[in-house]
Amino acid sequence: MERYCVNILGLSRNVHQFQYDFGAEFFKKYGTGLVSEGTFKVDVAIDKRETFLEANFSVKGSVKLVCDRSLDEFDYPIDVTPRIIFKYGNEDKEISDDVVMIHHGTESLELGQFIYEFIALAIPMKKLHPRFEDETDEQGSIVYTSETEDLPSPKESGVLRTGQTGKKEETDPRWEMLKKLNKN
Repeated sequence: MERYCVNILGLSRNVHQFQYDFGAEFFKKYGTGLVSEGTFKVDVAIDKRETFLEANFSVKGSVKLVCDRSLDEFDYPIDVTPRIIFKYGNEDKEISDDVVMIHHGTESLELGQFIYEFIALAIPMKKLHPRFEDETDEQGSIVYTSETEDLPSPKESGVLRTGQTGKKEETDPRWEMLKKLNKN
């Protein structure tokens, strides 16, 4: 039997605890696209009932990520507690993010892929090294700054501006030609 499979036919109608500790070998088996390194401890409580099973997961550990800004590796902590309901039905299919239908005669649940997906979903879109955490604004967005010395002035770029005197500065003649074409 697979390490992350739980034989549900042999379980009584009660709450059953399962514990998994794993590292790189887990990610080699389930995919290295998003996550290839990390160490985790996962506790799973499966409450078996007559018409469904409720699986409560506690996934704690850290993954190795590469910073999008500096390309430095860093450990990113993950602590999530998702829940999945496995309902008995006539076919195997995912009904929603947290409800999965399984056949009445299903012998075992393979939890490894679910655990991998919980970890992958906990990884942020922007992967920033912790040393950049203090560079956020009030909304939590990352603040990127750049020097404005390299930007052309509005006059050089052909942008029409109104000065303080109310007089319009001249625009690039190419823009005037494009405006005439647009009117036709």
